[in-house]
Amino acid sequence: MSLAVIVNLAIFVCILFFLFIQQRKTNTLSRLVFLGLIFGSAYGLLIHIFYGEGNPVIKQTLDWVNVVGSGYVGLLKMVIMPLVLISMISAVVKLDSSGSLGKISGLTIGVLLFTTMISALIGIAVTQVFGLSAAGLSEGVRETARMAVLETRIGSVADLTIPQMLVSFIPTNPFADLTGSRSTSIIAVVIFGILVGISARHVMREKQELESPIRTFVDAVQSIIMRLVRMIIALTPYGIAALMAKVVATSSLGDILSLIGFIVASYCAIFLMFLVHGFLVSLVGVSPVEYFKRIWPVLTFAFTSRSSAATIPLNVEAQITKLKVPPAIANLAATFGATIGQNGCAGIYPAMLAVMVAPTVGINPMDVNFILSLVAIITISSFGIAGVGGGATFAALIVLPAMGLPVTIAALLISIEPLIDMARTALNVSGSMAAGTITSRLLGNKKEINKEFEDIAA
Repeated sequence: MSLAVIVNLAIFVCILFFLFIQQRKTNTLSRLVFLGLIFGSAYGLLIHIFYGEGNPVIKQTLDWVNVVGSGYVGLLKMVIMPLVLISMISAVVKLDSSGSLGKISGLTIGVLLFTTMISALIGIAVTQVFGLSAAGLSEGVRETARMAVLETRIGSVADLTIPQMLVSFIPTNPFADLTGSRSTSIIAVVIFGILVGISARHVMREKQELESPIRTFVDAVQSIIMRLVRMIIALTPYGIAALMAKVVATSSLGDILSLIGFIVASYCAIFLMFLVHGFLVSLVGVSPVEYFKRIWPVLTFAFTSRSSAATIPLNVEAQITKLKVPPAIANLAATFGATIGQNGCAGIYPAMLAVMVAPTVGINPMDVNFILSLVAIITISSFGIAGVGGGATFAALIVLPAMGLPVTIAALLISIEPLIDMARTALNVSGSMAAGTITSRLLGNKKEINKEFEDIAA
Protein backbone atom coordinates (compact mmCIF):
# COMPACT_ATOMS: atom_id res chain seq x y z
CA MET A 1 0.00 0.00 0.00
CA SER A 2 1.47 3.34 -1.08
CA LEU A 3 1.81 6.39 1.14
CA ALA A 4 -0.79 8.24 -0.96
CA VAL A 5 -3.37 5.51 -0.34
CA ILE A 6 -2.62 5.53 3.39
CA VAL A 7 -3.11 9.31 3.53
CA ASN A 8 -6.39 9.03 1.59
CA LEU A 9 -7.71 6.35 3.93
CA ALA A 10 -6.67 8.36 6.98
CA ILE A 11 -8.78 11.26 5.70
CA PHE A 12 -11.73 8.95 5.11
CA VAL A 13 -11.40 7.48 8.61
CA CYS A 14 -11.51 11.04 9.97
CA ILE A 15 -14.78 11.59 8.09
CA LEU A 16 -16.24 8.42 9.61
CA PHE A 17 -15.09 9.47 13.07
CA PHE A 18 -16.69 12.90 12.60
CA LEU A 19 -19.97 11.21 11.67
CA PHE A 20 -19.67 8.99 14.73
CA ILE A 21 -19.23 12.04 16.99
CA GLN A 22 -22.27 13.68 15.40
CA GLN A 23 -24.28 10.50 15.92
CA ARG A 24 -23.34 10.42 19.61
CA LYS A 25 -24.77 13.95 19.88
CA THR A 26 -28.17 12.41 19.01
CA ASN A 27 -28.53 14.20 15.69
CA THR A 28 -31.48 13.06 13.60
CA LEU A 29 -30.96 10.41 10.94
CA SER A 30 -31.86 12.93 8.22
CA ARG A 31 -29.11 15.30 9.34
CA LEU A 32 -26.57 12.50 9.67
CA VAL A 33 -27.40 11.18 6.20
CA PHE A 34 -27.05 14.69 4.79
CA LEU A 35 -23.63 15.06 6.42
CA GLY A 36 -22.57 11.68 5.04
CA LEU A 37 -23.74 12.70 1.58
CA ILE A 38 -21.86 16.03 1.66
CA PHE A 39 -18.59 14.76 3.15
CA GLY A 40 -18.57 11.61 1.01
CA SER A 41 -19.14 13.61 -2.17
CA ALA A 42 -16.48 16.17 -1.20
CA TYR A 43 -14.00 13.38 -0.46
CA GLY A 44 -14.66 11.68 -3.80
CA LEU A 45 -14.33 14.97 -5.69
CA LEU A 46 -11.10 15.79 -3.86
CA ILE A 47 -9.29 12.57 -4.80
CA HIS A 48 -10.72 12.73 -8.33
CA ILE A 49 -9.31 16.22 -8.91
CA PHE A 50 -6.03 15.65 -7.06
CA TYR A 51 -5.02 12.38 -8.73
CA GLY A 52 -6.87 12.64 -12.03
CA GLU A 53 -9.24 10.24 -13.76
CA GLY A 54 -8.00 6.65 -14.03
CA ASN A 55 -5.16 6.99 -11.54
CA PRO A 56 -4.38 3.64 -9.81
CA VAL A 57 -4.27 5.42 -6.44
CA ILE A 58 -7.99 6.17 -6.74
CA LYS A 59 -8.80 2.53 -7.42
CA GLN A 60 -6.68 1.30 -4.53
CA THR A 61 -8.24 3.86 -2.19
CA LEU A 62 -11.78 3.00 -3.25
CA ASP A 63 -11.12 -0.72 -2.80
CA TRP A 64 -10.81 -0.02 0.94
CA VAL A 65 -13.51 2.67 1.07
CA ASN A 66 -15.83 0.21 -0.64
CA VAL A 67 -15.52 -2.12 2.35
CA VAL A 68 -17.72 0.33 4.24
CA GLY A 69 -20.13 1.01 1.37
CA SER A 70 -20.53 -2.55 0.10
CA GLY A 71 -20.48 -3.86 3.66
CA TYR A 72 -23.43 -1.67 4.57
CA VAL A 73 -25.37 -2.67 1.45
CA GLY A 74 -24.56 -6.30 2.21
CA LEU A 75 -25.99 -6.01 5.73
CA LEU A 76 -29.20 -4.56 4.34
CA LYS A 77 -29.46 -7.36 1.79
CA MET A 78 -28.85 -9.84 4.61
CA VAL A 79 -31.99 -8.77 6.44
CA ILE A 80 -34.30 -8.38 3.42
CA MET A 81 -35.59 -11.95 3.14
CA PRO A 82 -36.08 -12.56 6.91
CA LEU A 83 -37.85 -9.20 7.16
CA VAL A 84 -40.15 -9.89 4.21
CA LEU A 85 -40.97 -13.43 5.37
CA ILE A 86 -41.81 -12.69 9.00
CA SER A 87 -43.62 -9.47 8.09
CA MET A 88 -45.91 -11.27 5.65
CA ILE A 89 -46.63 -14.04 8.16
CA SER A 90 -47.31 -11.48 10.88
CA ALA A 91 -49.52 -9.40 8.59
CA VAL A 92 -51.79 -12.35 7.78
CA VAL A 93 -51.88 -13.69 11.34
CA LYS A 94 -52.88 -10.30 12.79
CA LEU A 95 -55.50 -9.28 10.23
CA ASP A 96 -59.03 -9.84 11.53
CA SER A 97 -60.20 -10.72 8.02
CA SER A 98 -58.14 -12.67 5.50
CA GLY A 99 -59.94 -10.77 2.74
CA SER A 100 -58.20 -7.59 3.89
CA LEU A 101 -54.90 -8.83 2.49
CA GLY A 102 -56.44 -9.10 -0.96
CA LYS A 103 -57.71 -5.52 -0.72
CA ILE A 104 -54.30 -4.27 0.39
CA SER A 105 -52.45 -6.14 -2.36
CA GLY A 106 -54.88 -5.15 -5.09
CA LEU A 107 -54.92 -1.48 -4.17
CA THR A 108 -51.13 -1.30 -3.72
CA ILE A 109 -50.41 -2.90 -7.09
CA GLY A 110 -53.09 -0.71 -8.70
CA VAL A 111 -51.42 2.46 -7.41
CA LEU A 112 -47.99 1.24 -8.58
CA LEU A 113 -49.25 0.50 -12.10
CA PHE A 114 -51.20 3.77 -12.27
CA THR A 115 -48.13 5.81 -11.37
CA THR A 116 -46.12 3.83 -13.94
CA MET A 117 -48.60 4.90 -16.62
CA ILE A 118 -48.18 8.52 -15.58
CA SER A 119 -44.38 8.20 -15.54
CA ALA A 120 -44.43 6.79 -19.07
CA LEU A 121 -46.49 9.75 -20.30
CA ILE A 122 -44.09 12.15 -18.58
CA GLY A 123 -41.13 10.40 -20.20
CA ILE A 124 -42.74 10.77 -23.62
CA ALA A 125 -43.57 14.44 -23.10
CA VAL A 126 -40.14 15.44 -21.74
CA THR A 127 -38.34 13.67 -24.57
CA GLN A 128 -40.36 15.64 -27.11
CA VAL A 129 -39.91 18.95 -25.29
CA PHE A 130 -36.12 18.48 -25.21
CA GLY A 131 -36.09 17.28 -28.82
CA LEU A 132 -33.99 14.22 -27.99
CA SER A 133 -33.10 11.78 -30.76
CA ALA A 134 -31.04 8.64 -31.10
CA ALA A 135 -29.50 9.92 -34.31
CA GLY A 136 -26.77 11.96 -32.60
CA LEU A 137 -25.48 9.25 -30.27
CA SER A 138 -21.97 7.94 -30.94
CA GLU A 139 -20.77 4.36 -30.63
CA GLY A 140 -17.50 3.79 -28.77
CA VAL A 141 -15.63 0.77 -27.50
CA ARG A 142 -17.70 0.36 -24.34
CA GLU A 143 -20.93 0.86 -26.25
CA THR A 144 -19.96 -1.80 -28.80
CA ALA A 145 -19.18 -4.27 -26.01
CA ARG A 146 -22.44 -3.45 -24.28
CA MET A 147 -24.36 -4.00 -27.50
CA ALA A 148 -22.89 -7.47 -27.86
CA VAL A 149 -23.98 -8.34 -24.31
CA LEU A 150 -27.49 -7.05 -24.91
CA GLU A 151 -27.83 -9.07 -28.11
CA THR A 152 -27.05 -12.27 -26.20
CA ARG A 153 -29.74 -11.45 -23.63
CA ILE A 154 -32.53 -10.40 -25.99
CA GLY A 155 -33.36 -14.05 -26.65
CA SER A 156 -34.12 -14.70 -22.99
CA VAL A 157 -36.53 -11.77 -22.97
CA ALA A 158 -38.19 -12.02 -26.36
CA ASP A 159 -39.98 -15.31 -25.69
CA LEU A 160 -41.05 -14.37 -22.15
CA THR A 161 -44.84 -14.22 -21.87
CA ILE A 162 -47.06 -12.78 -19.17
CA PRO A 163 -48.17 -16.28 -18.05
CA GLN A 164 -44.52 -17.31 -17.75
CA MET A 165 -43.80 -14.23 -15.66
CA LEU A 166 -46.67 -15.09 -13.31
CA VAL A 167 -45.52 -18.72 -13.00
CA SER A 168 -42.03 -17.50 -12.07
CA PHE A 169 -43.52 -15.87 -8.97
CA ILE A 170 -44.49 -19.28 -7.49
CA PRO A 171 -42.10 -20.30 -4.67
CA THR A 172 -41.26 -23.80 -5.94
CA ASN A 173 -38.30 -23.87 -3.55
CA PRO A 174 -38.81 -21.34 -0.74
CA PHE A 175 -35.45 -22.17 0.82
CA ALA A 176 -33.65 -21.30 -2.39
CA ASP A 177 -35.73 -18.14 -2.73
CA LEU A 178 -34.70 -17.11 0.79
CA THR A 179 -31.14 -17.00 -0.57
CA GLY A 180 -32.22 -14.71 -3.42
CA SER A 181 -31.36 -17.30 -6.04
CA ARG A 182 -33.85 -15.92 -8.60
CA SER A 183 -34.75 -12.44 -9.79
CA THR A 184 -38.31 -13.16 -8.59
CA SER A 185 -37.21 -14.45 -5.17
CA ILE A 186 -38.63 -11.49 -3.25
CA ILE A 187 -42.14 -11.93 -4.65
CA ALA A 188 -41.85 -15.70 -4.15
CA VAL A 189 -40.97 -15.15 -0.47
CA VAL A 190 -43.93 -12.77 -0.13
CA ILE A 191 -46.26 -15.44 -1.50
CA PHE A 192 -44.70 -18.12 0.72
CA GLY A 193 -45.06 -15.89 3.79
CA ILE A 194 -48.70 -15.20 2.99
CA LEU A 195 -49.44 -18.91 2.55
CA VAL A 196 -47.72 -19.74 5.85
CA GLY A 197 -49.73 -16.99 7.54
CA ILE A 198 -52.99 -18.33 6.12
CA SER A 199 -52.04 -21.82 7.27
CA ALA A 200 -51.31 -20.45 10.76
CA ARG A 201 -54.74 -18.79 10.84
CA HIS A 202 -56.41 -22.10 10.03
CA VAL A 203 -54.47 -23.84 12.80
CA MET A 204 -55.44 -21.07 15.25
CA ARG A 205 -59.12 -21.60 14.42
CA GLU A 206 -58.94 -25.40 14.52
CA LYS A 207 -56.83 -25.61 17.70
CA GLN A 208 -57.57 -22.59 19.87
CA GLU A 209 -55.01 -23.66 22.46
CA LEU A 210 -52.29 -22.92 19.86
CA GLU A 211 -53.52 -19.41 19.06
CA SER A 212 -51.63 -17.69 21.88
CA PRO A 213 -48.31 -19.54 21.29
CA ILE A 214 -48.46 -18.79 17.55
CA ARG A 215 -49.11 -15.09 18.09
CA THR A 216 -46.39 -14.90 20.75
CA PHE A 217 -43.87 -16.64 18.50
CA VAL A 218 -44.65 -14.42 15.50
CA ASP A 219 -44.47 -11.26 17.65
CA ALA A 220 -41.16 -12.33 19.18
CA VAL A 221 -39.49 -13.13 15.84
CA GLN A 222 -40.80 -9.94 14.25
CA SER A 223 -39.51 -7.84 17.17
CA ILE A 224 -36.06 -9.41 16.86
CA ILE A 225 -35.91 -8.81 13.10
CA MET A 226 -37.10 -5.20 13.42
CA ARG A 227 -34.47 -4.58 16.11
CA LEU A 228 -31.84 -5.94 13.74
CA VAL A 229 -33.12 -3.62 11.02
CA ARG A 230 -32.79 -0.60 13.33
CA MET A 231 -29.23 -1.62 14.24
CA ILE A 232 -28.29 -1.69 10.56
CA ILE A 233 -30.10 1.56 9.81
CA ALA A 234 -27.90 3.27 12.40
CA LEU A 235 -24.96 2.63 10.03
CA THR A 236 -26.62 4.51 7.16
CA PRO A 237 -24.55 7.77 7.38
CA TYR A 238 -21.29 5.80 7.08
CA GLY A 239 -22.58 3.74 4.17
CA ILE A 240 -23.82 6.86 2.37
CA ALA A 241 -20.43 8.58 2.77
CA ALA A 242 -18.58 5.59 1.29
CA LEU A 243 -21.03 5.08 -1.58
CA MET A 244 -21.02 8.75 -2.58
CA ALA A 245 -17.23 8.87 -2.44
CA LYS A 246 -17.09 6.03 -4.95
CA VAL A 247 -19.73 7.53 -7.24
CA VAL A 248 -18.09 10.96 -7.44
CA ALA A 249 -14.51 9.68 -7.65
CA THR A 250 -15.26 7.34 -10.58
CA SER A 251 -17.51 9.67 -12.62
CA SER A 252 -16.24 10.74 -16.04
CA LEU A 253 -16.76 14.42 -16.82
CA GLY A 254 -16.32 13.77 -20.54
CA ASP A 255 -19.08 11.17 -20.66
CA ILE A 256 -21.38 13.44 -18.69
CA LEU A 257 -20.82 16.42 -20.98
CA SER A 258 -21.26 14.38 -24.18
CA LEU A 259 -24.75 13.25 -23.16
CA ILE A 260 -25.76 16.19 -21.00
CA GLY A 261 -29.05 16.66 -22.89
CA PHE A 262 -30.33 13.19 -22.03
CA ILE A 263 -29.15 13.56 -18.43
CA VAL A 264 -30.96 16.88 -17.94
CA ALA A 265 -34.12 15.59 -19.61
CA SER A 266 -34.08 12.43 -17.48
CA TYR A 267 -33.71 14.40 -14.26
CA CYS A 268 -36.49 16.78 -15.31
CA ALA A 269 -38.82 13.84 -15.96
CA ILE A 270 -37.87 12.26 -12.64
CA PHE A 271 -38.43 15.56 -10.80
CA LEU A 272 -41.87 15.93 -12.37
CA MET A 273 -42.75 12.41 -11.27
CA PHE A 274 -41.68 13.24 -7.72
CA LEU A 275 -44.15 16.13 -7.89
CA VAL A 276 -46.83 13.67 -9.01
CA HIS A 277 -46.09 11.52 -5.96
CA GLY A 278 -46.45 14.58 -3.75
CA PHE A 279 -49.73 15.48 -5.40
CA LEU A 280 -51.15 11.98 -5.05
CA VAL A 281 -50.33 11.70 -1.34
CA SER A 282 -51.85 15.15 -0.82
CA LEU A 283 -55.14 13.78 -2.15
CA VAL A 284 -55.30 11.41 0.83
CA GLY A 285 -54.51 14.11 3.38
CA VAL A 286 -50.72 13.86 3.62
CA SER A 287 -48.62 17.02 3.33
CA PRO A 288 -46.19 16.61 0.37
CA VAL A 289 -43.55 18.60 2.23
CA GLU A 290 -43.80 16.38 5.30
CA TYR A 291 -43.90 13.28 3.10
CA PHE A 292 -40.61 14.03 1.38
CA LYS A 293 -39.03 15.31 4.56
CA ARG A 294 -39.73 12.02 6.33
CA ILE A 295 -38.59 9.74 3.51
CA TRP A 296 -35.53 11.79 2.51
CA PRO A 297 -32.96 9.49 4.25
CA VAL A 298 -34.45 6.50 2.44
CA LEU A 299 -34.33 8.27 -0.93
CA THR A 300 -30.73 9.27 -0.26
CA PHE A 301 -29.69 5.68 0.29
CA ALA A 302 -31.63 4.54 -2.79
CA PHE A 303 -29.87 7.28 -4.79
CA THR A 304 -26.39 6.21 -3.72
CA SER A 305 -26.88 2.42 -3.68
CA ARG A 306 -28.90 2.17 -6.92
CA SER A 307 -30.75 -0.79 -5.42
CA SER A 308 -34.48 -0.82 -4.76
CA ALA A 309 -34.20 -4.26 -3.16
CA ALA A 310 -31.45 -3.22 -0.75
CA THR A 311 -33.60 -0.25 0.27
CA ILE A 312 -36.52 -2.45 1.40
CA PRO A 313 -35.58 -2.50 5.13
CA LEU A 314 -35.19 1.29 5.22
CA ASN A 315 -38.37 1.64 3.18
CA VAL A 316 -40.44 -0.49 5.55
CA GLU A 317 -39.04 1.17 8.67
CA ALA A 318 -39.72 4.69 7.36
CA GLN A 319 -43.27 3.84 6.30
CA ILE A 320 -44.10 2.37 9.71
CA THR A 321 -42.36 4.90 11.96
CA LYS A 322 -42.43 8.10 9.89
CA LEU A 323 -45.53 7.80 7.72
CA LYS A 324 -47.59 5.73 10.18
CA VAL A 325 -48.37 3.07 7.60
CA PRO A 326 -49.48 -0.28 9.08
CA PRO A 327 -46.79 -2.99 8.78
CA ALA A 328 -48.87 -5.19 6.48
CA ILE A 329 -49.24 -2.38 3.94
CA ALA A 330 -45.68 -1.12 4.41
CA ASN A 331 -44.15 -4.51 3.70
CA LEU A 332 -46.34 -5.22 0.69
CA ALA A 333 -45.75 -1.76 -0.80
CA ALA A 334 -41.98 -1.89 -0.27
CA THR A 335 -41.68 -5.44 -1.63
CA PHE A 336 -43.99 -5.03 -4.62
CA GLY A 337 -42.49 -1.61 -5.35
CA ALA A 338 -39.04 -3.17 -5.66
CA THR A 339 -40.23 -5.55 -8.36
CA ILE A 340 -43.45 -4.18 -9.90
CA GLY A 341 -44.34 -0.83 -11.46
CA GLN A 342 -41.01 0.91 -10.99
CA ASN A 343 -41.72 4.49 -12.06
CA GLY A 344 -38.13 5.34 -12.98
CA CYS A 345 -36.65 2.15 -14.41
CA ALA A 346 -39.77 0.60 -15.94
CA GLY A 347 -41.71 3.80 -16.70
CA ILE A 348 -39.71 6.89 -17.64
CA TYR A 349 -36.60 5.21 -19.06
CA PRO A 350 -38.10 2.84 -21.68
CA ALA A 351 -40.59 5.56 -22.70
CA MET A 352 -37.78 8.04 -23.38
CA LEU A 353 -35.76 5.48 -25.35
CA ALA A 354 -38.76 4.47 -27.45
CA VAL A 355 -39.58 8.07 -28.38
CA MET A 356 -35.92 8.79 -29.19
CA VAL A 357 -35.45 5.79 -31.45
CA ALA A 358 -38.88 5.74 -33.14
CA PRO A 359 -38.03 8.38 -35.82
CA THR A 360 -34.98 6.36 -36.92
CA VAL A 361 -37.31 3.59 -38.16
CA GLY A 362 -39.89 5.92 -39.69
CA ILE A 363 -42.38 6.04 -36.80
CA ASN A 364 -43.96 9.27 -35.62
CA PRO A 365 -43.53 9.23 -31.81
CA MET A 366 -46.42 11.66 -31.41
CA ASP A 367 -48.91 9.40 -33.17
CA VAL A 368 -51.76 8.67 -30.77
CA ASN A 369 -51.77 4.95 -31.53
CA PHE A 370 -48.03 4.76 -30.90
CA ILE A 371 -48.35 6.56 -27.56
CA LEU A 372 -51.27 4.43 -26.37
CA SER A 373 -49.51 1.22 -27.39
CA LEU A 374 -46.28 2.33 -25.74
CA VAL A 375 -47.96 3.24 -22.43
CA ALA A 376 -49.91 -0.03 -22.41
CA ILE A 377 -46.82 -2.16 -23.06
CA ILE A 378 -44.78 -0.27 -20.45
CA THR A 379 -47.51 -0.74 -17.84
CA ILE A 380 -47.88 -4.46 -18.53
CA SER A 381 -44.15 -5.14 -18.78
CA SER A 382 -43.48 -3.23 -15.55
CA PHE A 383 -45.33 -6.02 -13.78
CA GLY A 384 -42.89 -8.57 -15.13
CA ILE A 385 -39.52 -6.84 -14.91
CA ALA A 386 -38.69 -8.97 -11.86
CA GLY A 387 -39.09 -12.04 -14.04
CA VAL A 388 -35.94 -11.23 -16.00
CA GLY A 389 -33.96 -9.00 -13.66
CA GLY A 390 -31.69 -6.15 -14.72
CA GLY A 391 -33.90 -3.17 -13.96
CA ALA A 392 -34.05 -0.38 -16.52
CA THR A 393 -31.97 -2.17 -19.17
CA PHE A 394 -34.25 -5.17 -19.24
CA ALA A 395 -37.30 -2.96 -19.18
CA ALA A 396 -35.94 -1.48 -22.40
CA LEU A 397 -35.25 -5.00 -23.78
CA ILE A 398 -38.91 -5.88 -23.24
CA VAL A 399 -40.52 -2.64 -24.39
CA LEU A 400 -38.44 -1.74 -27.46
CA PRO A 401 -38.75 -5.10 -29.31
CA ALA A 402 -42.47 -5.23 -28.42
CA MET A 403 -42.85 -1.87 -30.20
CA GLY A 404 -40.78 -3.06 -33.18
CA LEU A 405 -37.85 -0.79 -32.25
CA PRO A 406 -34.10 -1.57 -32.12
CA VAL A 407 -32.43 -1.97 -28.73
CA THR A 408 -29.10 -0.45 -29.78
CA ILE A 409 -29.86 2.82 -28.00
CA ALA A 410 -29.73 1.09 -24.61
CA ALA A 411 -26.07 0.27 -25.25
CA LEU A 412 -25.22 3.77 -26.49
CA LEU A 413 -26.20 5.30 -23.14
CA ILE A 414 -24.03 3.01 -21.01
CA SER A 415 -21.49 5.71 -20.10
CA ILE A 416 -24.06 7.76 -18.19
CA GLU A 417 -26.20 4.87 -16.97
CA PRO A 418 -25.00 4.97 -13.32
CA LEU A 419 -25.60 8.72 -13.02
CA ILE A 420 -29.21 8.49 -14.20
CA ASP A 421 -29.88 5.17 -12.49
CA MET A 422 -29.30 6.76 -9.08
CA ALA A 423 -32.23 9.15 -9.53
CA ARG A 424 -34.38 6.46 -11.16
CA THR A 425 -33.89 4.18 -8.15
CA ALA A 426 -34.83 6.96 -5.73
CA LEU A 427 -38.00 7.53 -7.78
CA ASN A 428 -38.80 3.80 -7.72
CA VAL A 429 -38.57 3.80 -3.93
CA SER A 430 -40.64 6.97 -3.62
CA GLY A 431 -43.29 5.32 -5.78
CA SER A 432 -43.49 2.30 -3.50
CA MET A 433 -43.72 4.50 -0.40
CA ALA A 434 -46.39 6.65 -2.03
CA ALA A 435 -48.33 3.48 -2.86
CA GLY A 436 -48.10 2.35 0.76
CA THR A 437 -49.16 5.77 2.06
CA ILE A 438 -52.12 6.04 -0.32
CA THR A 439 -53.26 2.48 0.37
CA SER A 440 -53.00 3.05 4.11
CA ARG A 441 -55.08 6.22 4.01
CA LEU A 442 -57.73 4.78 1.70
CA LEU A 443 -58.13 1.74 3.97
CA GLY A 444 -57.58 3.72 7.15
CA ASN A 445 -61.19 3.37 8.26
CA LYS A 446 -60.98 -0.43 8.22
CA LYS A 447 -60.97 -1.89 11.72
CA GLU A 448 -58.40 -4.56 10.94
CA ILE A 449 -55.88 -2.02 9.66
CA ASN A 450 -56.28 0.27 12.64
CA LYS A 451 -56.07 -2.63 15.09
CA GLU A 452 -52.84 -3.90 13.55
CA PHE A 453 -51.19 -0.49 13.77
CA GLU A 454 -52.30 -0.09 17.37
CA ASP A 455 -50.77 -3.47 18.23
CA ILE A 456 -47.41 -2.51 16.71
CA ALA A 457 -47.45 0.98 18.25
CA ALA A 458 -48.13 -0.49 21.67
